[in-house]
Amino acid sequence: MLMIILFKSLIIGGLAGIGIGAGAARMFHAPSVQGMGAFRTLGELNACEGDPISHFSFGLGFFFNSWASVVGAGALTQDIDHRIIPNWAAAALMIKNKNVEETLHDPRKMALAGGVIGAVIVAFLNTTAVAVPASVQTIAIAVLVPAANLLINPVMPVIFWLAALDAGRRSGIWGTVLGGLAQVIMGNAVPGVVLGILIGKGVDDSGWNKVTKALLAAVFILFALSAFFRGVDLKLITQMNLEVPGWLTNLHGVFGMTK
Repeated sequence: MLMIILFKSLIIGGLAGIGIGAGAARMFHAPSVQGMGAFRTLGELNACEGDPISHFSFGLGFFFNSWASVVGAGALTQDIDHRIIPNWAAAALMIKNKNVEETLHDPRKMALAGGVIGAVIVAFLNTTAVAVPASVQTIAIAVLVPAANLLINPVMPVIFWLAALDAGRRSGIWGTVLGGLAQVIMGNAVPGVVLGILIGKGVDDSGWNKVTKALLAAVFILFALSAFFRGVDLKLITQMNLEVPGWLTNLHGVFGMTK
């Protein structure tokens, strides 16, 4: 049984890693070439600024959480696709060459690196989940999950905030502002800091043109919608010891949300 799982995991992980690696690299060539991946993957890859240690440590933080999920619940998390494989593939390529144009932005090299890393990761996670006794699984969940949660919040937000400050004054300001809003609204500052870096670097490179203005407007609209659907406005009014307007409560009720 273990050998069958290992064999299938190597095939599935390898094929998935090839697609993930190539798709992540192709995102850097949009819109002339169609990419495959999430916006957060592109932002997080950019935030590591071509440093192999940053790419590896970022993926490592989510690896522990994914490992605990596989051992405890038998489920592979989306962090394996979005964060671990692309970041570790980039780290492997950048050990000898830190030129992102020749490594991270190269779909062929990222596909090869992603295929190898994907096969190893999926095989390790699945075989571990099968081989670990039930008693050890309980211990793993009790130890790995709290450790991973501490790494994701607050360690990772601090690392990305420092990266924003190091990227320049404008990126530092936008990273701090949007990171603070993301922490209040979403409970994690990383998405806001990453968006702040993108906006700051975009303005540094091309100024306040239609693209950067549209990106900023889209970010604030998304933050506003996220705050609304999470009920942040109701919580803020309540914490200020003010009475929540009836129309606002009714508006939330339309979307199945309560006070």
